[in-house]
Amino acid sequence: MDNGAERWRSYLSGDDNALRDIINEYGMPLRMFLRSVISDPDIAEEATVETFVKIAVKKPKYNGKASFKTWLFTIGRNTAVDMARSRKTREAVSLDDTVQPGDSAEDLYFRSEQSLALHSAMEKLKPEYRAVLFLRYFENLQVKETAKIIKKSENNTKVLLHRAREALRSQLEKDGFDYEIQ
Repeated sequence: MDNGAERWRSYLSGDDNALRDIINEYGMPLRMFLRSVISDPDIAEEATVETFVKIAVKKPKYNGKASFKTWLFTIGRNTAVDMARSRKTREAVSLDDTVQPGDSAEDLYFRSEQSLALHSAMEKLKPEYRAVLFLRYFENLQVKETAKIIKKSENNTKVLLHRAREALRSQLEKDGFDYEIQ
């Protein structure tokens, strides 16, 4: 069973702490996903907050057909796109670096260089490519869940994912970075 779904049912039953737990668990991943869809970090932040306000106030029905995360990210994406449309912004991506315990300075430098190259290359991709790559590889969502969020069939999502990987590989090569995408 999906922990988010359990917490959502608890919230609907009157447990306000369950909503706090949902926000704590999904707030940062949702914000990062929205930053991959929307170039303006302020809009991404605002859309993240608005998404949680929407689910808290409107209490939309979660039917359990998709994971709770997929359901929440879909609401977030729709909210962000609506906000961006109203402000007529362009789309871009932002990626965060992570440091693992025990990393050497050389590891950190190499990962930093990789991250910068990846960030730069992804910014040059089509917004739909950025979104599908982010969901699949940064959020580790399955193709089925990714398809629901981006509102495409599974087959179209697979094709889009293939094209996005090829475009990213090509862009990395153009930028002079030899990196194998898996």
